[in-house]
Amino acid sequence: MSEASVELLKTVRKARKIGRPRLAKLTGLTERQIARFETGTGVPSGALAKLSAALQVPESVLTGEEPLADEDLMPASEVCTKGCCG
Repeated sequence: MSEASVELLKTVRKARKIGRPRLAKLTGLTERQIARFETGTGVPSGALAKLSAALQVPESVLTGEEPLADEDLMPASEVCTKGCCG
């Protein structure tokens, strides 16, 4: 289990203007799993990688190893969720 910071995950998600339903769709996780991650349970490394990719921030930012940069707190660029763009 990786220790993603509960506050960092929630802060980045909200700053990126990505709701739990959309993040669930982008990651293949359930909304319930994301809610648990944001309320203090550990995040498996596979889930951390998916969250990192969907939120477009390095894993090390979500774990607190690196500080948040200004660009980590800006709305994310649009990501295709239909699977047609790779």
